[in-house]
Amino acid sequence: MLLWIAFIVCTSVIVYSGIKLSKYGDIIAEKTGLGRTWIGVVLIASVTSLPELVTGISSVTYANVPDIAVGDVLGSCVFNMLIISFLDAMHRPTPISSRAHHGHVLSAGFGILLLGIAAIGLFFGNRILPLGWIGPYTLFFVVIYFIAMRLVYFYEKRQISAFVKEIAIELKYEKVQTKTAVVNYIINALFVITAAIFLPKIGEGIAEATGLGQTFVGNIFIAVSTSLPEVVVSMAAVKIGAIDLAIGNLFGSNIFNIFILALDDIFFINGPLLSFASQNHIISALSAIAMTTIAIIGLTYRTEKKPLFLAWDSIGILLMYVINLMLLYMMR
Repeated sequence: MLLWIAFIVCTSVIVYSGIKLSKYGDIIAEKTGLGRTWIGVVLIASVTSLPELVTGISSVTYANVPDIAVGDVLGSCVFNMLIISFLDAMHRPTPISSRAHHGHVLSAGFGILLLGIAAIGLFFGNRILPLGWIGPYTLFFVVIYFIAMRLVYFYEKRQISAFVKEIAIELKYEKVQTKTAVVNYIINALFVITAAIFLPKIGEGIAEATGLGQTFVGNIFIAVSTSLPEVVVSMAAVKIGAIDLAIGNLFGSNIFNIFILALDDIFFINGPLLSFASQNHIISALSAIAMTTIAIIGLTYRTEKKPLFLAWDSIGILLMYVINLMLLYMMR
C-alpha cells in the first residue's frame, strides 16, 4: 500500500511540474530562437531522461544489477516510441506526424544508429576486446551523441533563418521575460528530477512482488516508471500546441538514453557493461529501431487522415510494442 501511495505522489508531482516544464521550455525556445526541435532534443530530453541516468548508475554501482541498467535504458527507448502513439491519439483530427517538423528525421536517424551499435555490442558480448574496463562502443556512444547535438542545432538554425517571417508571426509569449522562463523552468525541472529519482525504486518494489525476471522487469516495469516524465511532458507540450517540442523530446530522450548507457559502462568497473547483460535485450534494441523507422516513415509520408483514432504509422508502432512485449515475456 505504501509503495502505491508513494507512486501516486511521485506521479502527481511529475504531472504538475511536467506541464509547467513544457510551457517554459516552449517559451525558452521562442525567446532564444534556438527552435522547438533543438530545445526538445537537448534541454527537455536531458531533464526527462535523468531518472534513467540515476537508475542506471545506482544499478551498476551499489545494486550491482547491470541487467536492470541495460533493460531500463533500452526499454525506455521502446516506450518513448510508444508515446508517439499516445500523442497521435490525443491530436485531433489529423495525424501528429503530419504536423511535426521534418527535422526530427535527423535526430531519429541518430537514435537508430546508436541503438544499432548497442545491439551489436550485446550480440558480441565478451567477444569484443575491452578498452580498460569499458567496451569500445562506449566511445562511439559519446562521440555520436555530441555530433548529433551539434548537427541538430545547426539544422535548426538554418531552418529558423529560412523562415524568419513565419517564426515572427508565431510568437506567443511576448509579455514573458526570458529570465522568468528560465528560473521557472529550472524550478520545475528540479521537481521532476526529485520525484523521478524515487520512481525506479518504487517501480522495482512493485515489480519484484510479481516474481518476474530482471530482464523483463528492467525492460517493462522500471522502463515505464522512468519514462513517466517523457509521457507527461510530451502530452503537456501537445496540449499547448508545441508538437515539435513533444516529438523532439522523445527522439532526443532516446539519443540521451544511449549516452546514459555509456556513462553506466564507465561506472561499472567489473568490465564492459554489455558483456554482463542478457542478450535478450537485443529484442528491445531492435524493437526500438523498428519503431523509430516506422516513425520516420510517418514523418516523411505525412498522411492527412486517420483510419481510426490512430494514424497508420502509430498503429504500426503500437503493434511493434506488443510484439516486443510478447517476445520479452517468452524469453524471460
